[in-house]
Amino acid sequence: MFKRFTTSEDGTTMVEMAIAMTLLFTITLGFVDYGYALYQWNAATKAVQAGARIASISDPIAPEISTAGATTSPGAPIVAGSYDYTCNGATSTCSCAGANCVNGTWTAANFNRIFQGDASGTGTCPALAANQRPGMCHFYPFLTPANVLIHYTATGLGYQTRLGGAVPTITVSLQNVNYHFFFLGGLLGLDDMAMPDMLSTVTGEDLKSTSP
Repeated sequence: MFKRFTTSEDGTTMVEMAIAMTLLFTITLGFVDYGYALYQWNAATKAVQAGARIASISDPIAPEISTAGATTSPGAPIVAGSYDYTCNGATSTCSCAGANCVNGTWTAANFNRIFQGDASGTGTCPALAANQRPGMCHFYPFLTPANVLIHYTATGLGYQTRLGGAVPTITVSLQNVNYHFFFLGGLLGLDDMAMPDMLSTVTGEDLKSTSP
C-alpha cells in the first residue's frame, strides 16, 4: 500500500495547475501594474511641463525674484548666475544663491496657481470649474505640493531696471515621487520604487498672473 501511494500520480494535474496559475496571475498582474506605472510616468512628465509653462507666465513664488539682480546700471544686462532661487514645496521656502540676492518670501497663492491652476476650494487638488486652467496636480493626481521644486535662475536674459523685472530661466522638477502599484506593491515590495528624475525648463515671460 505504501509503495502504491509513493508511485501514485493522482492529483498531479491539480498541483501543476496551481503552480502554473500562480505564475500566470503574477505575470498578468505585472503587465497591468507596469502599464499603469508607464501611465504615471507620462502623467508626471506632463505635470512638470504644464507647471513650467504656468510658472513662466505667472507671478514668481517669491516676489523678490521680479527685481533680482543688480539694479545700479540701467540698461546693463543681468549677469548670468547673479541669482538662483529654489522654491521648495516640501518646506514652503524660497532660498537663494548668488551674489545679488537674499532668500525670498514664500507666497502660497503664487505657488498654488502653478500647482492647482485656477481651481479653488478644499483638498490638495480642488476640482476645476468650467473654463478654468488646470495645474500640475490635475495632470498627475498623486502629486502633492511637497513633491514640487521650482528654480528661478539668472542666465543672462533681460536687463537691469527692466519694467517687467528680471527674465529668469525657470526649471520645474519633482522630488520623492514613488510609483503606485495596485497588485504587486505588497506582493513583491515595489511600493518604494522611486520614479526617475524629470524636469522641464522654460524661459520666463512677463511673469504676471494676468498673462494669457
